Amino acid sequence: MPIMAREMVVSPVMLEGVHVRLEPLAKVHLAGLAEVGLDEELWRWIPTPVRTQEEMAAYIETALGEQEQGVSLPFAIIEKATRRVIGSTRYGNIDRTHHRVEIGWTWVAREWQRTAMNTEAKYLLLRHAFETLSCIRVELKTDSLNERSRAAILRIGAKEEGIFRNHMITASGRIRHTVYFSITDSEWPAAKARLEAIL
Repeated sequence: MPIMAREMVVSPVMLEGVHVRLEPLAKVHLAGLAEVGLDEELWRWIPTPVRTQEEMAAYIETALGEQEQGVSLPFAIIEKATRRVIGSTRYGNIDRTHHRVEIGWTWVAREWQRTAMNTEAKYLLLRHAFETLSCIRVELKTDSLNERSRAAILRIGAKEEGIFRNHMITASGRIRHTVYFSITDSEWPAAKARLEAIL
């Protein structure tokens, strides 16, 4: 069946790995996210920072509103061993017509950075996008100044496509250039093997 004839059905789903579980984001995650996520450093590269429990509640509200409109599918990242909420991620800019999604809005509390958590979360999202949703393209993007994020995105097998100049105005007023990356369906098998080797 040609890809365009297949409907891309994106709906809340639980994605489970060895280390993490991605649960559909809900208001019940607020306390856990606020407990680990009100850390200024986490939001350094995110256009709108979250500094208070109220701002975290608004962050969740916005994500759920986008889910309602069908353009996002947000998740809470849960550490399986402790059942603690350690961050959040989502599919955004969902385009059912052209079979593509963006993976982003990702943050993991500092204690769990540089562990398998974020890598496995990306793996679960990519696998679901390509193998269940039949995406032909998955996009990722980051602030051009965020060297760590750029290196991490390349490490999972994405290709850098270019820089959107003067792309966003951040909360501090700085004008952000954004680097775009992607993985296509034909590149997924190699990226999958690479991620499984890392994990």
